Amino acid sequence: MPKMKTHRATAKRVTRTGSGLWKRAKACKSHLLAHKTSKRKRHLRQPTILSAADSGRMARLLPYL
Repeated sequence: MPKMKTHRATAKRVTRTGSGLWKRAKACKSHLLAHKTSKRKRHLRQPTILSAADSGRMARLLPYL
């Protein structure tokens, strides 16, 4: 049986936390920032935990992380 391949695009976007959860960056922070409030942009800087529904997909895409 050959080794499974890691999905490199996903590996660059998510990381594993110490407790085994998946950490990702938030969206909507790349352009059209002038009309967004400072509070909204500040909160978008913080990473967030991937939802439980998507965690199974990460296990398939990133078998060795």
